[in-house]
Amino acid sequence: MNAMTDVPNPSSTTITPQMDTYDARELIKNGVQACVVLDGQTYYMRITRAGKLILTK
Repeated sequence: MNAMTDVPNPSSTTITPQMDTYDARELIKNGVQACVVLDGQTYYMRITRAGKLILTK
């Protein structure tokens, strides 16, 4: 038996009704980049040309 069979697949995670959900394209109004602040720290969220979401500090 493979030990990895019991590990959940993150891509198959279901969003529950209790979880707030945000559309990244609505958050990034200009289509390029948006700032997110957490505890005084600024993070930059952007959508790449390949359609991937990147969060950097």
